[in-house]
Amino acid sequence: MTQDLTMASAPGPVRPDYLVVAGMIEPGSKVLDVGCGDGGLLKLLRDSKGVDGRGIELSREGVNQCVAEGLAVVQGDADTDLAFYPDDAFDVVILSQTIQATRAPRVVLEHMLRIGKRAIVSFPNFGHWRLRMQLVTRGRMPTSENLPYRWYDTPNIHFCTIRDFVDLVREIDAVIERSTALDWHGREVRVNAPWWFWNFFGEQAVFKLSRKG
Repeated sequence: MTQDLTMASAPGPVRPDYLVVAGMIEPGSKVLDVGCGDGGLLKLLRDSKGVDGRGIELSREGVNQCVAEGLAVVQGDADTDLAFYPDDAFDVVILSQTIQATRAPRVVLEHMLRIGKRAIVSFPNFGHWRLRMQLVTRGRMPTSENLPYRWYDTPNIHFCTIRDFVDLVREIDAVIERSTALDWHGREVRVNAPWWFWNFFGEQAVFKLSRKG
């Protein structure tokens, strides 16, 4: 599956988490990508899965890049604009590497599960052992490829670990349909590993959720 998706995308490497997300979506699905950035994931889904894709993006630069690629993207804020979408408007709502930058992650996630039949969330894991070691040995806020900003200029305001996210999913009474963690090199960590293992060795995670019942 990964090889086919890579070949179907634009030239150049595809982010590993994009491939995992794409593998969780059925062909022809109606998809909303929240915080879609430059549209890389939407373009991959359009070209490889034939999805009916829409997106909202906060930055004007990102919106312009998406529109230049022929993607249906509007400027909007996940924290405020999801409230205006009707129930069950999409098959899947995606939040890729963005939940930690929202002001109210729980509210955003609840809206995603209201708007879509399924929600897919990917995020960097602040509990990864390399980040823990940076904090212990250097005494400073850690950085990584997925968390490249320094403490004073980061857009990320709610750092979380995989364990934190699982707790949030339980609090809102949602169902984890599929999940995986990716290591520092973008390779999937053992699927059947317990949460503490993922929380320590997973550099990022991808979860597919649905409403209970």
